[in-house]
Amino acid sequence: MSSAFRTPEGAKAVRESYEHLLEHWPSPSRRHLVPTSAGETFVIESGPLDASAVVLLHGTAANSAMWLSDVVAWTQRFRVFAVDIIGDAGLSAFNRPALDTDAHARWLDEVLAALSIQPASLVGISMGGWLSLDYATRRPERVQKLVVINPAGVGQPRNVLIWALPLLMLGRWGRRKMIERIAGGPSGAPSPDQAAVATFLELIFSHFRPRTAALPRFEDAALDRLSMPVLAIIGGKDVFIDAPGTRARLEAHVHDLTMSFLPDAHHFVPGQTSKIEAFLAAKPTASA
Repeated sequence: MSSAFRTPEGAKAVRESYEHLLEHWPSPSRRHLVPTSAGETFVIESGPLDASAVVLLHGTAANSAMWLSDVVAWTQRFRVFAVDIIGDAGLSAFNRPALDTDAHARWLDEVLAALSIQPASLVGISMGGWLSLDYATRRPERVQKLVVINPAGVGQPRNVLIWALPLLMLGRWGRRKMIERIAGGPSGAPSPDQAAVATFLELIFSHFRPRTAALPRFEDAALDRLSMPVLAIIGGKDVFIDAPGTRARLEAHVHDLTMSFLPDAHHFVPGQTSKIEAFLAAKPTASA
């Protein structure tokens, strides 16, 4: 884990904070450290053992703590696996395979096989949305349903480092401004979980070495392979992705798409728990 951070002390501070948050995981859980050829992968499993499997993939510079507000509802009817992505700010190995290969899909193959998960639904946000799309386009037969929240790699790429790196160099004020640009300004009192995660993200940004490689853009033919039902939640004011372009390309290429375009939403889109649950629980239509 320490390789992903600027200093061993920073890595220790983030790890201790993360482990404290995990102590308050709001659903009975089982923890796994899954061996893979890309390194050990940390997974939190919650929910009934005989329920349908749902795999959660967080965004970059984050970890599974970002699902704290969702898992109580989702684990009532699904077997939920929150995966810490390799090479990121969680408890998985620091390994960042090339993004323009099938390396991440092969890594996820190994994680799912070790946990006896097949098939599964995927829920991913930002880079986790990119990973979910990457896997679903390469392994469509293994994905029951797909939920992507502001996924990278669909619209035209944006160079976020132009504004993000200068803010990260401005100390705590800059980190707070960065989080505001990502999540939007205050809109009422956050829940305790949301407030705790926001504080934790500020700690991560102060110590973490962010990914700088651009995420590859999906070809039309790849998106055409998404044969499963897909829910896309897109924030119109997202600073990381081309929201209109993402919407247009998904609508043009995904055969069974439910589009939720939220013009005033930012990169983090709270309040989507029930919408995602309903989508995952819905039975396939007769024509599907």
